[in-house]
Amino acid sequence: MNNSYTIGDRIKELRKGRNLTQQVLSKRLGVTKALISAYENATAYPSYDVLLGLSYIFNVTTDYLLGKDKTRAISTRGLTESQIEFVSALVSEFQKTGG
Repeated sequence: MNNSYTIGDRIKELRKGRNLTQQVLSKRLGVTKALISAYENATAYPSYDVLLGLSYIFNVTTDYLLGKDKTRAISTRGLTESQIEFVSALVSEFQKTGG
């Protein structure tokens, strides 16, 4: 993603990356499909609660959604310490090889 992405662009890209329809995402967030469309078209902005919900659903930080941070975070919620170590080592290896 580039720096000119809006929160709507990020929501749309993350939603499509998870193969979610606007309808499915709206149900998970407890909002209307029209509101998801409005977010993606930058005619409305998510409330604090919806922003947190998006962060949880997509496993990204709110800073990432808001464009404050270009780096996506990987949630390690629910993983054991050894699993976290494995994920960390895997990410480090990908960074060394470029992908």
